[in-house]
Amino acid sequence: MPRASRRFPESFKHESVDQVLAGTPLHHLAETLVPRTPPSKRLLKEATMLVQARRAVLKSGDWLTAAEVALLVGLNTRYPSAQPNKWKQQGLIFAISHRGVDYFPGYGLDPDADFLPAQALAKIIEVFAGHKDCWGMASWLHSDNSMLGGKRPQELLTSAPDRVIAAALDEVQEIAHG
Repeated sequence: MPRASRRFPESFKHESVDQVLAGTPLHHLAETLVPRTPPSKRLLKEATMLVQARRAVLKSGDWLTAAEVALLVGLNTRYPSAQPNKWKQQGLIFAISHRGVDYFPGYGLDPDADFLPAQALAKIIEVFAGHKDCWGMASWLHSDNSMLGGKRPQELLTSAPDRVIAAALDEVQEIAHG
């Protein structure tokens, strides 16, 4: 039995895929997602470093949801995000947002003060305002610091707060002076 030959409609022969899709929601989405120009090697390297830093921060396991903070502090679990978000608005603590969920630093809660935000954290947030976003602060607090004898600032937040604040001020001066 002879095989029927299939042909593209004549209208397809002279139109590119772009012409067929032009004006469709799919076309608009593709246009939005594809950069105007290919990213530079430097930009790709920076993006890779940013992803690695964020992964390291998340993998540290030092992050709590608002509900977990509420349980730890003994707050109203009916509205678990109310108090942590109030602290965030007051600049007493910060949160990183990952996939639509805010995560608060567990190390930012002082066990000697009934797990209220560590007093030094508010000063660090103030120091980094305009210099680092929440992910930048999280990465800095997570990274080894030569001014702190190779320790991570988050490890000394409650035991040596003045040293951590001094290291944060030094970091901002380095950022300002390049």
